[in-house]
This record gives sequence, structure tokens and C-alpha cells, in this order.
Amino acid sequence: MNALKNKVQLIGNLGNKPEIRILDSGKKLAKFSLATNETYKNNRGEKITDTQWHNVIAWNKTADIIESYVNRGDEVAIEGKLTSRSYETNEGEKRYITEIVCNEILMLGNK
Repeated sequence: MNALKNKVQLIGNLGNKPEIRILDSGKKLAKFSLATNETYKNNRGEKITDTQWHNVIAWNKTADIIESYVNRGDEVAIEGKLTSRSYETNEGEKRYITEIVCNEILMLGNK
């Protein structure tokens, strides 16, 4: 049951081309947004699609895979954990961000 404490699994489409960075430490970082869609019918029977956007990051070997094989619009399944952090802007404003740290990725679709 310990493995279920902070586990995220999503299937969605990349909203942008993954941004790849190599940090001063030599670690590779991949960042991208992932869109998940949920479809339902409202009171009038109209089909409504609700899109949620998720910030995803991946490190090292997973980032290598993303850099080599994943592009904007691709459908992927990811597994990871939810993390939150804060940072300060140049103007001194404190900002908060929630991200999914991806440790596994599976490419889906017919490519």
C-alpha cells in the first residue's frame, strides 16, 4: 500500500514540444504540458469536453526518451508523483507550481 501514497497515472496529449535542459550538474531535464480530456453530457444533453492541463517534468534517462521520441500532439501514458514548489519572480512575487515528476512514459497512438 505504500506505493499508492503519491502516484499519478495519466493518459493525454502533449501540448507543446518538450523543453530539454542540461543543468550545470549534468542532469538532463525535460518539461512539457499534458492535456487530459473528460467528456460528459450537461443537463440539456449537450456533449461537453473538459480539458485539464498538467505540468510534467522528467529527469535523466526518462528525459532522454522524451527528447528522442516524443513531440507536440503525441498521445502518451505517464506515471509519476505529484510535487509542489515555490519560487520568487524578479519582481519579488512568490509563485507556486504543482508538477508531475514522470518516472515512466509509454508512447501511444499509431505512429
